[in-house]
Amino acid sequence: MYEIDYEEEIVKYLPFVKRVVNRIDIKSTDYDKDDLFNIGVIGLMDALKKYDPSKKVTFESYAYIRIRGAIIDEVRKNSKVSRTRMTQLDQFYKAKEKLEREKMTEATDQEICEELGIENTKLSKIHETIHYLANVSLDDTLFTNHGESVELKEIVEDKQTIPIDELLVEDEKKEALRRSIEKLPKREQIILNLYYVEELTLKEIAEVIDVSVPRVSQIHGKILVTLKKIIEDDLK
Repeated sequence: MYEIDYEEEIVKYLPFVKRVVNRIDIKSTDYDKDDLFNIGVIGLMDALKKYDPSKKVTFESYAYIRIRGAIIDEVRKNSKVSRTRMTQLDQFYKAKEKLEREKMTEATDQEICEELGIENTKLSKIHETIHYLANVSLDDTLFTNHGESVELKEIVEDKQTIPIDELLVEDEKKEALRRSIEKLPKREQIILNLYYVEELTLKEIAEVIDVSVPRVSQIHGKILVTLKKIIEDDLK
């Protein structure tokens, strides 16, 4: 364990905690940004106490995992996506799969709406659900069927070791993800890059591509649907 001034380090990294909180973008009536920030500070304190520089991992990388993990773990304990929204999402995936199996081509939004008997506004809400779930676990959003459970998946499994791989999927999935992203249209690749690499907020991305913030979440959700299908086909 290395010697540090905890109070000084906490103050130093408060802006970092705020950045992590802004990136998570959890929509929950149980928590406002201040609540998430306070939880994040607890994660920061945990990171400062347990960080081991001999592991040759930067403190920022380690702290990011601890802060995000503390927030997600807290929200996971108290939050659920409504059963209705999860049922709608399950129906969406089944309708999409049915249409694409019959047509042997990608189903359009209009075809999915007609199959489900819903308006486009309701389809946009489904895409927002996918966006929300991805903020809790991108891995689960892309590699599992959410219709199986309404519980948000546990993100932090081992709090005693440095979970370096928590931010990454397994090697095979990473490679499938890389290949799949390359198959997306350029605009969609840019949006993913802005969100996951440049770490822009939804508001900042909305300004870049000149759309509303809700529209960005819908677009993001729709991109993930496409990405999920490409990945599934790639892994068959």
